[in-house]
Amino acid sequence: MVNGPTIIDLDFVDLALVYGLILLTAGLARLTRVGQERDLLWASLRMVLQLLMAGYVLHAVFALSQAWSVLLILAAMLGFSVQVIGQRVKNRMPGFYRITGLALSAGCGGATFFFCILILSPDPWFDPRYLIPLTGMIIGNSMNGAALAAERLASEMKERQLEIETSLCLGASSRTASREAVRSAYRAALIPVTNTMSAMGLVFLPGMMTGQILSGTEPVLAVKYQIAIMCAISGAVAVSSFLIVLLGVRGYFTPAHQLRQMEDN
Repeated sequence: MVNGPTIIDLDFVDLALVYGLILLTAGLARLTRVGQERDLLWASLRMVLQLLMAGYVLHAVFALSQAWSVLLILAAMLGFSVQVIGQRVKNRMPGFYRITGLALSAGCGGATFFFCILILSPDPWFDPRYLIPLTGMIIGNSMNGAALAAERLASEMKERQLEIETSLCLGASSRTASREAVRSAYRAALIPVTNTMSAMGLVFLPGMMTGQILSGTEPVLAVKYQIAIMCAISGAVAVSSFLIVLLGVRGYFTPAHQLRQMEDN
């Protein structure tokens, strides 16, 4: 730890001044007539309210320091993430919410358990200072991969419908007929996390590392934490996206390996 670190406090006046940049963004959107100024303002207001509410809730959870309250927060985070993904994805596969919820639970839950419980081993194991923010980072970054996997799978199955039906007519199984669609969807899901790791440390300094340095953590230790969390995130993205495409593609076929009729969402 760096000796004598202090974090510069931000009061509500400071936040109000910084919020002026949001107003500038909305003004430029209106000037160029892109029609997004209302969406920008509404999204920024939601961000402020949600983060303030989260801050006060986390303050209470940290003070309480009980396992049930931490697990409740994690379950709520997971539930909201599935809803957010559902809002992003327009073309949804059959059983979208069930599959996405199961995939995120397995992928993010497994990565969180491995990193937070087995690697870090905080005392107590449910220490909210570690479990909540690290799990939030894992879930938040996994959402992009999950959304891309679900969206691309639905698009690929629709675009390749004739190709898949032809393969089925020639005697191919549903797994063989949909192989390219699954590969394309999974490949798309891994692109964001791959690009992020490639640019990290050169193009930008990630948020966790920056936050730890601002709090006075030795830069090398902050780097170690960032490397570890990115490994956990990549594992969560890989597992959750794999389960989405693996379980999601089954919903497009009957038990007799026939392609179900696809409906436009």
